[in-house]
Amino acid sequence: MRFGRRSWELREAEATPEALFLERRKLLGFGAGALAAGLFGRAAPARAAEIDGLLPAKANTAFVGDTLTAENAATGYNNFYEFGFSKGIQAASKKLKTAPWTITLDGLVDTPATLDVDDLLKKVMLEERVYRHRCVEAWSMVVPWTGFPLADLVKLAGPKAEAKYVVMQSFMDPSVAPYQSAPQYPWPYVEALTLAEATNELAFLAVGVYGKPMPTQNGAPIRLAVPWKYGFKSAKSIVRFTFTAKRPTTFWEALGPDEYGFWANVNPKVAHPRWSQASERRIGTENMIPTRLYNGYEAEVAGLYKGLEKERLFM
Repeated sequence: MRFGRRSWELREAEATPEALFLERRKLLGFGAGALAAGLFGRAAPARAAEIDGLLPAKANTAFVGDTLTAENAATGYNNFYEFGFSKGIQAASKKLKTAPWTITLDGLVDTPATLDVDDLLKKVMLEERVYRHRCVEAWSMVVPWTGFPLADLVKLAGPKAEAKYVVMQSFMDPSVAPYQSAPQYPWPYVEALTLAEATNELAFLAVGVYGKPMPTQNGAPIRLAVPWKYGFKSAKSIVRFTFTAKRPTTFWEALGPDEYGFWANVNPKVAHPRWSQASERRIGTENMIPTRLYNGYEAEVAGLYKGLEKERLFM
């Protein structure tokens, strides 16, 4: 039993009525690739077959935070350096074939496996959660992700007692992602969480957005969403989860150790070496708003870091 509202929860009067929200989804064309193609001038990407029959998922009303970012803004402003250094990588990312897509669970686990993402989706229950998303570049969005708790995947793998971290590796295919040929970058993209972080109730694996299958530019077919951390921690297009006893060196930590660390928790009082983190630009409205500690999820995650005061937690 718990008392009081969580930081992401809205009072009933503040939430969008379910009927209105479902009508919004209908108008946006959830599950309708032809409508999406008409609106945005491109064909729907190849994707896992199972996901079409599972969306839209029921909204988890315990996870509601702030006014949603417009869909075209959230799917049209993306970092995915495998496909380019601008935010407009949508067309380039369509070269990524997301079906079939296999995911490997390995390392210090009782149940190592390689399974198709469709088979994984048969083992979990999908739900929708609205999360704030804060980029280290000082911009932000509010996005309705569809997916399942990362803790469910951890349970499927069965980590051994000595496992302390879960390492997530993104796809590696320079034939469709030409920037992966750049030798100055430590490809493939690797991110990691402690097991305590990975099993926190907020850690989420997303396979859809705005009631539709995940588009490639947002990390299809499966990506991480950890809303209390800067966005670069939320690895896209994941192919492997490796459980290990040793803390890994992650992609941005290897590339810029003076600017990016392992933890990357949001903190408005800790500036990036090249810019302030005190405020953020909300994509879509372009409003400047104050940044919150742990991106507003302090009550849910601050306890993960007790005893780690000597760590570089916030960048």
